[in-house]
Amino acid sequence: MTRTVLVAAALAVAAPASAQQAGLTQSEFIQRGGGRGGQPVEVPWNDAVPPGTAEHAARALAESSRHGEWVDIRMADGTNLNSWVVYPERADAAGVVLVIHDIRGMSDMARALGDQLAQDGFVAIVPDFLSGLGPGGGGTSSLEGQAVGQTIRTLTKEQMAARLDAARAFGQGLPASNGKTGVVGFCWGGTQSFDYATSQPELEAAVVFYGSPTGATAEATPRDAFARIGAPVLGLYAGNDARINNTLPLTIAAMKELGKSYETHTFDGAGHGFVFNQAGASGANLRAAREAWPLALRFFREHLQ
Repeated sequence: MTRTVLVAAALAVAAPASAQQAGLTQSEFIQRGGGRGGQPVEVPWNDAVPPGTAEHAARALAESSRHGEWVDIRMADGTNLNSWVVYPERADAAGVVLVIHDIRGMSDMARALGDQLAQDGFVAIVPDFLSGLGPGGGGTSSLEGQAVGQTIRTLTKEQMAARLDAARAFGQGLPASNGKTGVVGFCWGGTQSFDYATSQPELEAAVVFYGSPTGATAEATPRDAFARIGAPVLGLYAGNDARINNTLPLTIAAMKELGKSYETHTFDGAGHGFVFNQAGASGANLRAAREAWPLALRFFREHLQ
C-alpha cells in the first residue's frame, strides 16, 4: 500500500463499468471479478469490514441486531428522500455518517455498509438518491438495467447538495446524534462525497473511495471549488485505476496550496470498486477493503466524536 498524508483534498467519479451495463446480476458481476481483470477469489465472512459480496450483504442485513428503518426525509422542494437509517448500540450520542451509494443506485450492499457503520458506532443514513426520479415517482427499484446509471447521471451537483443537506439536517435532529456529520461515497458516490465537501462548508468529514473531483483531469483541477472546503478529506484509491489516479497529482497540489486537509492511501494491485467487489483482482481487492476500512473508521472517529 502506498500512502500520502498532506494538507490537501480529493473525490470520486462514476465507474463506467457496472453490473447493469454489463447485463449481469450483482452476484454474477462479483463472481466474474467485477469486469476489472484478475481471477475472482472466495471472500470469507468477516463482519469487521463491509460485506464484499451480494450474499454477504443479505446475510449482514438479516442477522443484524441493530435497529434499522426506512424513513422518508422531507426535502426543501417538498419531495421525499427515501432513506435507510441504522442506529448503533451505544449509550451516548454518536456522529452521523451519510452513505452515498455507487452508480448502481440503492442496494443491499449500500444498506449493509450502513449497518457496518452502525456496528462501528455511528448513526448511518443511506439515502436512495434516485428517489422521485423513477417511473411514478419511484426510486432505484422502479428503474431497470441501464436506466439506473442513465438516470443517476442526470443528478446535478446542486440537486445532490440539496439531497445531502436534507439528510444532514435530519441526522442532526435525531436524539441519538451528537450533531456532527460525515459523508462517505463510492465510485460515483465518491465524486458526490468530495463535491459535497465543496458545497457544505460546515461538514465535519468526507471520505472518498476511488474517485476524482468533478472537473478534475490530468491537466486541470477545480481549485475554486476546493477553496470552499471546510472538512478534512480522506481519499482511498485503487492502485490499478489510472483513470482516477491520473487526476490526483494536481488535486493534491491544489489542496496543499489552499491549506486543506487531505490524506490519501493507494492500495497496490486493487481495482476500482474494491469495497463492493472484494472477490476481484485476484485477492488484491479483498486486501484493500480490509486495509481501507479501519482507516475510514479512524478518520470518522477522529472528526465525529
